[in-house]
Amino acid sequence: MTIFDQNLDPNPANYVPLSPVSFLARAAQIYPNRVAVIHGDRRTTYAQFAERARRLASALAKAGVGKGDTVAIMAPNTPEMLEAHYAVPMLGAVLCAINTRLDASAIGFILRHAEAKIVLTDREFSRVMAAALQEAGTNPLTVDINDPLAPPGDPVGSVEYEAFLRGGDPSHPIRLPDNEWQAIALGYTSGTTGNPKGVVAHHRGAYLNACANALTFGLEPRSVYLWTLPMFHCNGWTYTWAVTLAGGTHVCLRRVEPAPIFAAIADHGVTHMCGAPVVLSMLIHAPADARRAFPQSVKIATGGAAPPSTVIAGMEAMGFAVTHLYGLTETYGPSTVCLWQPGLDDLPIDEKSAFMARQGVATPMLEEAAVMNPATMERLPADGVSMGELMLRGNTVMKGYLKNPAATEEAFAGGWFHSGDLAVMHPDGYVEIKDRAKDIIISGGENISSLEVEEVLYKHPAVMEAAVVARPDEKWGETPQAFVALKPGAEATAADIIGWCRLHMAHFKAPRHVTFGPLPKTSTGKIQKFELRERARG
Repeated sequence: MTIFDQNLDPNPANYVPLSPVSFLARAAQIYPNRVAVIHGDRRTTYAQFAERARRLASALAKAGVGKGDTVAIMAPNTPEMLEAHYAVPMLGAVLCAINTRLDASAIGFILRHAEAKIVLTDREFSRVMAAALQEAGTNPLTVDINDPLAPPGDPVGSVEYEAFLRGGDPSHPIRLPDNEWQAIALGYTSGTTGNPKGVVAHHRGAYLNACANALTFGLEPRSVYLWTLPMFHCNGWTYTWAVTLAGGTHVCLRRVEPAPIFAAIADHGVTHMCGAPVVLSMLIHAPADARRAFPQSVKIATGGAAPPSTVIAGMEAMGFAVTHLYGLTETYGPSTVCLWQPGLDDLPIDEKSAFMARQGVATPMLEEAAVMNPATMERLPADGVSMGELMLRGNTVMKGYLKNPAATEEAFAGGWFHSGDLAVMHPDGYVEIKDRAKDIIISGGENISSLEVEEVLYKHPAVMEAAVVARPDEKWGETPQAFVALKPGAEATAADIIGWCRLHMAHFKAPRHVTFGPLPKTSTGKIQKFELRERARG
């Protein structure tokens, strides 16, 4: 013990567990009459938002939900999803937001694995939820959410959401967790091979990641955030909490389509939004009758694959400022950000895009991002060439995988979280991902980055979307195969595409096979390369 430890133990005056639940209490106190949530014709102030969340917490408690219990919700981006993000953690319970594109078998597995005590379900998904509950073989209390903007659907549960809320106490206390390391949310990975893994998030990580997002994305009380990113995806990258922290306005959107996106931006003065690169591409190629003009600049953050230079240029021409983020479900969404640097805006678009394609530097609340040799756990030189695995550590990394100690131990080997992404670190400290470890193509002993080939494909004037995977080859072991979706009205042949690639890169890197057609995507707009790999092998 040092002299500074004497009589200086934590007490309620200087230690309060960190939890994003406190953001709603603060916003309701400071901005009670500010519009917190917009959904169609509905307008909800922060005072009303807090009251509804407290009613929901009270109703859940009366239904037997307590500390450590799981409450599942399956809904699009609606006010009820936002309310659940505060009501469930108020009880010390754990929120499990379910991907709305999953089938009954996958949902049933999640309900059973998560031991969901209560299920909240939007009526649009009644049919699949009914089948999932049967698949799960459990009998949780099921509450039907009847959003007026939802398509018709038969009830699944025994009670309707608004009636459930009316049974709750509007003065139910907003309680923080006993310990900030307590679980706050459970999110399931895509499960492309076997059952998905349940990622357990904690209050501290959710709080800190929301703070980091508010800081790096410039959220403030005047901000108007449009929900184009699914709230079920890493809890909306923690923007479900970050926007409330800033006292901004949430604009809900059930479906991600160009016309309602442009309408919301113009009608509500949207200042911020997030989405996968496919959302950016969708906006760029939207038909003229779906577009609306707007005077403000809109900040849009994108994750997943790096946005091609043509996409960045197209978005800027329409009034959007693009920020490139990187993260995983295991890191609450964004864990690195390609931060702006002086002089960046003066660079030619190709040089600017090359910089913006980097995944960047650690967000303010992540302790460290490093490129390391996974076999030796040694750091690799920051030379922009030495490729290793991107590893992360800090308070915004998950607790671990639910009921899966072996996978947790593997993910945290050596005291770092292993991302599974291959990257280099540039001399300026910015990380650039070259590929997923499983997406590197090894042709004749040479490594080919699928991302490098895709960047060339995106520059073809006829190409709207592209993905490259390994195709088995008797002579070379593997060769690149390109899957391409053309722009509306554009034409190109396989020979055109291959010739373009050979003109702009080393010939051995160019795809030898090209397949045209729509690309399979996840619910968050990421191209499903595992499915394309199966097609290539077939």
